[in-house]
Amino acid sequence: MVESDNELRSRNLRMLAVLAGLFLLPLVMAFWVYYGTDWRPVRRVNHGELITPARPLPTAGFHHKWTLVYIGDGQCDPDCRKALYVMRQTRLALNNDMTRVNRLFLVDANCCDREFLAQEHPGMAVAASPDRALLDLFPEQERSHSLFVVDPLGNLMMRYDVRQDPKGLLQDLKKLLSLSHIG
Repeated sequence: MVESDNELRSRNLRMLAVLAGLFLLPLVMAFWVYYGTDWRPVRRVNHGELITPARPLPTAGFHHKWTLVYIGDGQCDPDCRKALYVMRQTRLALNNDMTRVNRLFLVDANCCDREFLAQEHPGMAVAASPDRALLDLFPEQERSHSLFVVDPLGNLMMRYDVRQDPKGLLQDLKKLLSLSHIG
């Protein structure tokens, strides 16, 4: 039996529609699940808490480098000393990339145990009594146990709890530095 041209064309169009559906249906379903529902993938690759949206900070103190920031009392209690230690050791563990990361201690009261800071944390910038508007840009929650990451463009973008494993901060910084062509 010989098929007519109309039957052949109809069969070919059906086959084309099936093939197009095989390729387009998964794409349409993925868009619908991601944008049309509240479901989001559970797994994340960062260890710190993303600050969304990133908060632009005044440029003073954040000069085209990645910056680790700690906010605390200038007399530096044990929580402060631990946070500064984690900040220093994480920067040192970056090896060749450590020059791309600055450290900044924003002292919000009782400035400062300069002898301790100079001896234990050489090269760390200290800003005593910073502008209240600047401090208000940083999340208030658990501030005495937090290190903040500021990108080279001056955006506050991540928060780390120093009571957690500091390897997470190091891993995230390594990833950011390897992906970033600035700073």
